[in-house]
Amino acid sequence: MSPTATVRATVPASRRPPSPKGGGRADVRSRMRRALRRAAPALVGYLAVRLCGLLVLARWAHLRGHGVWPTLATSWDSGWYLEIADHGYQHELGTRVNQNNLAFFPLYPVVVKAVAGVTPGSRASVALLLAVGFSFVAAWGVFAVGERLYGRRVGILLTVLWGAMPVAIVQWMGYTESMFTALAAWSLYAVLTGRWLWAGSLATLAGLTRPTGIAVAAAVSVAALLACRGRRPPSRRAPLAAALVAPAGWVAYVAWVGQRVGRVDGYFAVQKLWRNQWDGGAFTLRELRHCLVYTTRPQLFLVIVSVVLIVSAGLYLLCVTERQPPALLVFTGVLLLVVLGSGGVYFPRARFLLPGFPLLMPVARSLARARRTAVLAGVLASAALTSAWLGAYMLLVWKGPP
Repeated sequence: MSPTATVRATVPASRRPPSPKGGGRADVRSRMRRALRRAAPALVGYLAVRLCGLLVLARWAHLRGHGVWPTLATSWDSGWYLEIADHGYQHELGTRVNQNNLAFFPLYPVVVKAVAGVTPGSRASVALLLAVGFSFVAAWGVFAVGERLYGRRVGILLTVLWGAMPVAIVQWMGYTESMFTALAAWSLYAVLTGRWLWAGSLATLAGLTRPTGIAVAAAVSVAALLACRGRRPPSRRAPLAAALVAPAGWVAYVAWVGQRVGRVDGYFAVQKLWRNQWDGGAFTLRELRHCLVYTTRPQLFLVIVSVVLIVSAGLYLLCVTERQPPALLVFTGVLLLVVLGSGGVYFPRARFLLPGFPLLMPVARSLARARRTAVLAGVLASAALTSAWLGAYMLLVWKGPP
């Protein structure tokens, strides 16, 4: 029996989602309301953690004479997405370093442009509000995966921990991390519940959102192929369709960039202009060694990034030993492989790992076993305050992008 099947067999019926078969729209609305009620404590906890981060940022920004809105809505990569929403993509590869917007995937700016076209306010405001909205969809998906596997308490803790990650302030910036995590979480949940067409479709959208969408595609495809084992041909159709559809978004964008710049490897040539190419992790190891061993006074933010990378690798080993379902292990494994194996810039690596919420599952399970409420509250409060301080430091003191 597969790990997924084992987990599903041990989840009490009260924790399992309702059957997908229903009696029309009223049934769907009723199931949604019940699911939202179950997720409400997790969403409230997530909101509390992120409001803590926002308040610390607002106070710190006020003391330094900065505005909170432009910091969250228009800084760094936010500006690239807004430019794409305003003017579209470049038509050629060029030779300028760190200047080609074809490196940024299209779904987020397309949605920003579409929503801004029918609502009041600037595109920057729309982009920020969409990111915040998607963060709650993502938090709900994180809870759904955690509850499905290990119960409601773990789901709540997993959601709060995801909101308290060191660079979680990015979840409320005009970036793609919230949208991508929402698509990844619900795609993984669809895999766990056997909704294969939903899993493949959401993976396709994830592949149009970030380069690491290939991790979602791999997770869905591998899980779908494993699900085909032992099935008769008619029952294999949905998993096989999901396996084929899942990578379509990522492949389509990479192919489109190649056609646009007139060379098959066009997307990878664009990434090379951003000094981002695969080297098997050699650059990451050099930076880790330089930051933690050789530099006498390393920059605090780079130390944080280094610690996040090391801890994430350790947590993945725990996830393997706990025998998480294959979809989750493939997703986080490929995500780590892409992030750690890249030879590109070092400082955004912690942000790149934000969607890897299954890595937090061992921590959430350990906290769920805590007998003293005071201990649990203390750990979560410490995580929230640390995340709030680090987020403000990253945006107001650190001189580079998050």
